[in-house]
Amino acid sequence: MDEMSAFTWMITLPLLASPVVYLAGRISRRRNWDVGMISHWLAFWALAATWIPFALAASDLDKNGPDTFQVGQIALRLDDIGLLLAGLSLGLGTLVVLYSGPYISPDHGREKYHSLLVAMVGVMMGLGCAHDLFNLWVWFEAMAISSFLLVAFYHEQAASLEAGVKYVVQSAVGSALVLMGIALVLAQTGTLDLDKIRLAADDSNMLLAAGALFVIGFGVKTAMVPMHTWLPDAHSQAPSGISAMLSGVVIEAGLIALLRSLSALAGVTPTWGELLMAFGVLNMTVGNLMALRQTQVKRLLAYSSLSHVGYMLLGLGIALYAQDASGAQGSFFHMLNHGLMKGLAFLAAGAFLYALHVASGDHSPLLISDLSGAAKSYPMMALGLSLAVLSLGGLPPFAGFMSKWQIFAAGFETHNGWIQALVIFAALNSVLSLAYYAPLVNTLYRQSASPLVQHGHPLSIWICIPVMILTASVIAVGIWPGLFNWLSDPAGSALLAAFGLGG
Repeated sequence: MDEMSAFTWMITLPLLASPVVYLAGRISRRRNWDVGMISHWLAFWALAATWIPFALAASDLDKNGPDTFQVGQIALRLDDIGLLLAGLSLGLGTLVVLYSGPYISPDHGREKYHSLLVAMVGVMMGLGCAHDLFNLWVWFEAMAISSFLLVAFYHEQAASLEAGVKYVVQSAVGSALVLMGIALVLAQTGTLDLDKIRLAADDSNMLLAAGALFVIGFGVKTAMVPMHTWLPDAHSQAPSGISAMLSGVVIEAGLIALLRSLSALAGVTPTWGELLMAFGVLNMTVGNLMALRQTQVKRLLAYSSLSHVGYMLLGLGIALYAQDASGAQGSFFHMLNHGLMKGLAFLAAGAFLYALHVASGDHSPLLISDLSGAAKSYPMMALGLSLAVLSLGGLPPFAGFMSKWQIFAAGFETHNGWIQALVIFAALNSVLSLAYYAPLVNTLYRQSASPLVQHGHPLSIWICIPVMILTASVIAVGIWPGLFNWLSDPAGSALLAAFGLGG
């Protein structure tokens, strides 16, 4: 493999593997071949093989800087932000594929699930490398389509179909607004190349309107309040592995798409940082307040995702306002940690859902009360879910505390009274989140087990292994927070450079 083209192979390998996974699974099912979970293992090995070009691309980026692949007017460019999204997508995607083998029944179309999941990973890596607005929109649409089909995977169930319809309608509206913004940019600047737009952009009202359309359109997928209403239904009704991907990667991919588009319009207004901070405060407040009233585990975790998007937005806003990379580095660090923590939380919750409901043919939602005394029968899952939510709540010495602390420290270093007040407010929100995380942990370790736990089904080793890996990762990153510096620090510096700022 040519090292200079490694990142293009990183993107195309999952996209090429996706139809192969589907066809192999379909053929084996029609001919009744005794080949086990062929689509599952093909999907896993396709993503496992993708780590090779990812490692080569990361090495090349470190040695030679960003690499560009050009076809006519369409360009893909791997920089440190794209590498971060690729690592997050590939890392969590590989674990989710491994987890989903025994979780997804052959009767539901296992080959469709795995082929779409592999394709979604490739699409998100392509989105992170898009270097012109139209190309960015195409990848964004492809992500929306693949994720919609996975959200509505259990389409025979009314609640799942309703969640899928709500998701696709709001995504379509967001995509239409983004396309309108792209048209305004093209009309004003005559180009869609991000670098050329940045040079041609001025403080015109047309470009300001385009920026507003980008914020709303990409904000739908990023789950920025009030464009978030698809999220609780989609997260709770999707298969648990897809819930992990939606929360751990898809909303982050939407955020990176927003940052790409706004960076091209950096010269239009100096207030993008203040806008991101405002949305950050709104997200963390609404997310926490809505999570407090939830009785379903997956809906609780879904609303907590709103809060954590708020921390990411706050860190990014601080970085743009103060023109200092530390806030963006903390935000990207939290993005990686959120992928670990929320991936772990949804996979552990999904394991309980499978053992207590799905394995018995029951598709009822998992309630907090269902988990009473679950730690006795499922100690590994209880530990994983407990550490995930405690880390999400910001307790030391877990991963979530470290990235939140870096964002807070960046805010205090600005020596701006308003930003310091926002940081204190964010810290209080972190404490507030323990009001719904702590009862969940307490329920897991009660002495008396619920009837569902007493009659629960055993779990496959392939469900347990990803949970164990993520549990160890949350602990390891908390103890050694520098493990992700090679991804988060260059990405934060690259963001400020894209906005034309120092630091």
